Amino acid sequence: MAAIISAINAKIRSHPVISYVCSTHFWGPVSNFGIPIAAVMDTQRDPEIISGRMTGALIVYSATFMRYSLAVQPKNYLLFACHFINEGAQLTQGYRYLQYWRWGGREKELAQQTSVGLDSGVEKGQLVGDAGKGVVEGAKDKASK
Repeated sequence: MAAIISAINAKIRSHPVISYVCSTHFWGPVSNFGIPIAAVMDTQRDPEIISGRMTGALIVYSATFMRYSLAVQPKNYLLFACHFINEGAQLTQGYRYLQYWRWGGREKELAQQTSVGLDSGVEKGQLVGDAGKGVVEGAKDKASK
């Protein structure tokens, strides 16, 4: 039985593409691509939820493994691409974090929300006031008849 399995494995590994797809040089980066995909998708979310510590850790992690992917033999360009994308996304998240929490982005957003809230409140008050005037005038007309 072991000889049959060995023969099947040798047959599979004789083709270079199939051998690559059956290796950890392929499946490691493929399974790891969930991190950069999530990071790229998170760039569209609210910067208030970004964790500065986690973003910093992922920046160091991706930089380390970009270097590692080129240090191994054979060079793992798929792993390099995975960590290159993640590095870019994490640097973007790091900038968004700093801009929001350290460089006044949060205060600008709060001021904008406050001014929009006041503007919409004034408009609503005017609309309610105008509608109330219409009701009062309609009641006066009915009473005078």
